[in-house]
Amino acid sequence: MSGAPLPVRLYSGLSALLYPLFARREAGKLRTAGLEARTGERLGRATAERPDGRLVWLHAASVGESLSALPLIRALGQAHPGWSFLLTSGTASSAAIVADRLPPRTRHQFAPIDGRPALRRFMAHWRPDAAVFIESELWPNMLRMLRARGIPMALLNARISDGTARNWQRVPGTARFLLGGVSMIHCQDRRTAGHFHALGLTQACAGVNLKAVAGPLPVDRAGLERLRNAIGTRPLWVASSTHPGEDEIVAQAHRALLADHPDLLLILVPRHPERADGIEAMLRDAGLATTRRSRGEAPGGAVYLADTFGETGLWYALAPIVCLCGSFTPVGGHNPYEPAHAGAAVIHGPLYANFTNAYADFTAAGGATEVADADALAATVARLLADPGLLADERAAARAFAGNQSQALDDLVRQLADALTSDR
Repeated sequence: MSGAPLPVRLYSGLSALLYPLFARREAGKLRTAGLEARTGERLGRATAERPDGRLVWLHAASVGESLSALPLIRALGQAHPGWSFLLTSGTASSAAIVADRLPPRTRHQFAPIDGRPALRRFMAHWRPDAAVFIESELWPNMLRMLRARGIPMALLNARISDGTARNWQRVPGTARFLLGGVSMIHCQDRRTAGHFHALGLTQACAGVNLKAVAGPLPVDRAGLERLRNAIGTRPLWVASSTHPGEDEIVAQAHRALLADHPDLLLILVPRHPERADGIEAMLRDAGLATTRRSRGEAPGGAVYLADTFGETGLWYALAPIVCLCGSFTPVGGHNPYEPAHAGAAVIHGPLYANFTNAYADFTAAGGATEVADADALAATVARLLADPGLLADERAAARAFAGNQSQALDDLVRQLADALTSDR
């Protein structure tokens, strides 16, 4: 530890001091989710056997990252039949959504917390031959232990915001210390690669966004059919992943649309379903009759509040038009490939710093439209509803662009395999 920069040494000391607190907190989260039998995984106590042979460990934070890892694991497994895979994540929702979708020779565990006792138990049991981190889920103690053991590491789909880059620039030596041993840093966009280069991490390069090759989100086909029967011939649009301040924008747009389309249905999908009570009250105050998915109600009013977890793929499969929120307030935007893979025309707001390249490419391909406010949102939805040919063209353009990204996966798999085997 003597050669570590001061921020790393401080983190190491604090993580040791707070380890019991974090251990109780993380175990409590899993108990609350009904996963008592798996609480030990967060402390490095495995609930599955290590397979024989080469084992590649992939770590993803939550649902989106875990889903984006699945096609990568599948492609790696096809290219290397002797490899097995361990996918770890940190949330109960991610474990639930990947449980029935794991590729062959793949196990899921909850990731160990970033404390040395948990990490030592985890490493002793799983003995990974390589480690792959998805996006920004990086933990200093974990990185240091992997490097000390000579385990090749890669960081995929990395993204750094301008603000985070400025913070790292204050301690560039810390960034180089932690990530200097990562042999491959694959970035979502050129801007992120530039941020890494500025920190002296010249192994960073821009490549395909993993979320672009993940394919459509999972859909409950029986549930989809029931919803289609309940909705019938009503026109509809979806506002997905709304954040505070955006529900009002969407409601204002929908009220305007109802003047010419009185049967129009809005499916409103809050990013955090726990906000649903407040959203419902706002919608009712706005004069919009609302039913809620979480109560088992049918979509019979002007608005259907989709306040459940893990069903976003269902709403995208239903909708010809998706307004992807997190882009009207300074959140940074959300993944546009998911609705595009489902064949929806995508509308978004002006604030999408986290997906600048993706939205620029989508717009150029004719599959996405940027709007500034509620009035522009209503006008764009109205234009698409009034012109079925235009809507069909935009939907086809979005689906084609999202689908065309998959050809880059083979190149990424080759690069990753080279990076993970070059030191062994």
